Amino acid sequence: MQAPGPGALRFVRGVRARGFLDFVGDLWREYGDVFQVRLGSRKLLFAIHPDAVEQVTVTHRNKYDKVGSYAPMRRYLTGDGLVGSTGDLWRRQRKLMAPFFTPKGVLTYAELMIQDSVRLQERWQRLAEDGAEVEIAEEMTAVTASIILKSMFSSPSLESIGRIKDAVETMISFVNLRTNGVFLPLWLPTPMNRKYIAARKLVHETIRELIVRRRELAEAEWPDDLLTRLMRARDEETGQPMSETLVRDESITTFFAGHETTARTMTFTWYALATNPRVTERLNEELDRVLGGRVPRVEDLRQLPYAMHTVMEVLRLHPAVPFYARDAVEPDVVGGFDVTPGTHVLLSPYYSHRHPEFWDEPATFAPERWAQKDERRGRSFHTFGAGPRVCIGNNFSLLESHLLLTILAQRFTPKLRQGYQPKWEMKGVLGLAGGLPMQIVARQAPVRRVQGELRK
Repeated sequence: MQAPGPGALRFVRGVRARGFLDFVGDLWREYGDVFQVRLGSRKLLFAIHPDAVEQVTVTHRNKYDKVGSYAPMRRYLTGDGLVGSTGDLWRRQRKLMAPFFTPKGVLTYAELMIQDSVRLQERWQRLAEDGAEVEIAEEMTAVTASIILKSMFSSPSLESIGRIKDAVETMISFVNLRTNGVFLPLWLPTPMNRKYIAARKLVHETIRELIVRRRELAEAEWPDDLLTRLMRARDEETGQPMSETLVRDESITTFFAGHETTARTMTFTWYALATNPRVTERLNEELDRVLGGRVPRVEDLRQLPYAMHTVMEVLRLHPAVPFYARDAVEPDVVGGFDVTPGTHVLLSPYYSHRHPEFWDEPATFAPERWAQKDERRGRSFHTFGAGPRVCIGNNFSLLESHLLLTILAQRFTPKLRQGYQPKWEMKGVLGLAGGLPMQIVARQAPVRRVQGELRK
């Protein structure tokens, strides 16, 4: 029996009235864990239940790929980079890049993460003294962009970081519009097209110049950053290095995937702490007890589990990518639904993470749930995707989030603007309509006992 679903007209009207994120939630509650929408010749299958997610991403993964759904991203942003590549190219690139992003591999960048977090801590100290209000999303985007660009290219200037960040974000916005079906041919000289073309040119030329300058150095002088690792990587079978175009595409992909999602995770973390004082109090107790006001080292993180659990709970309730797609390339049956080649299957961490069969009190922000093992969780948690195509940068993101939170939260408690009401929305990624204005409020310095004395 075919799973039910709304008609095309109702779906379009509902999305316009409620927004895609909220309306899909309405449909989930009405039609259940798997439902279909036909939009002309397009067929969308929404698969919310973790069993369906596991089928599409793991057990029947060979029947799905990143084909039509990712065409705008490939064409206008990432090229043949890992996020959107397919087939043998994806397998080769994944194998080449995986060692860079293991839990041990990402520790290479920990000191850089700490340094930039401390710089932001110093900036926030000045803001706190002035009683200033800031847009938290902009603060988090700036620091994560700096971290990933320095990880990729060693020591770009602040001016260069700003230019690249703005250009890539212009490209991302352009792709989001194309994915949503709002576009004119690129050859038309519209303001949007001209802005995109200029941004793409800046990014491509900047990376090309970095590669040229790197090659002008003796290889022994190359810094230990991601660009060097990409340039030194060799295919196991052919012994060939990546082409310059592929190095460029992987660099853009790494920046795109490596800063925006973490920036949003940290933005949503400050919102969660501001609206859950019990969680903030418990987090502060852990930070004060373990760190006593000092900057954490990587080895301290094992003693700061509640901080990590807080990040995980943010990733559960507010995943930066609330939906992702897989395209059927072979026939399948999902949840009693006939899936034909060309069907776009939409998987939703946002709603899987709210499924009452898999999460106790799913709407409650409760970091302590992560302290207990739960067999249901493994199949139902897929913030970073699932199966062989799980996000390669998940370890980098988790380390960065853990360090940013511990360094900033022990000194500051951002405060929401009075009367602020959140409006969650999805424009490719999860966001808060109108941003997240907050005042930076300094915490009282914790008391430490050192050699029998009390010290601030």
